[in-house]
Amino acid sequence: MAGNELQNVIKVIDKEFEKFISAGEIQQRIKQIATQMNTELAGKNPVFLCVLNGAFFFASDLLKEIEFPCEISFVKVSSYSGMQSTGQAKTLLGLDENLRGRNVVVLEDIVDTGFTMTKLIEMLLEVGAESVKVATLILKPTALKHKVDLHYTGFEVADDFLVGYGLDYNKQGRNYKHIYKLKSA
Repeated sequence: MAGNELQNVIKVIDKEFEKFISAGEIQQRIKQIATQMNTELAGKNPVFLCVLNGAFFFASDLLKEIEFPCEISFVKVSSYSGMQSTGQAKTLLGLDENLRGRNVVVLEDIVDTGFTMTKLIEMLLEVGAESVKVATLILKPTALKHKVDLHYTGFEVADDFLVGYGLDYNKQGRNYKHIYKLKSA
């Protein structure tokens, strides 16, 4: 990990970020979500669909806590450029799984406007998924512009820009084990 991991303030490119959610808090919440999933999804043979690149930390840690057989696949969808949502979802890396008649659980790092997730759910239903549930580590409820039915939410936060634990700023900063928010000027 980065040498300044223990610091409360980090610099990523030209921005300063302050520690917001600790690694311990993240792991505790992931275990709670996994406990809920272990109760609700056992016997349903779900396909966990990790949204790359950001959700890979969340997916990895969550799936270690899942106590039933499951599959995992990956998709890459993006609507961000720098710090702004472009409002255009682009599927960059498609599925190699047949989802017809399957229960799908989308694992996402962050839902803010809801645009990308709404489009992804539509795409999954169009290819025949039986059901689609969404698990997101971070939800920004005040930024939501599209209604998204989230089944599992780690943390609800204000509309701050975040980095760490898979979240990036211009493709950097994902590697931190804590989540940091943009420092106020």
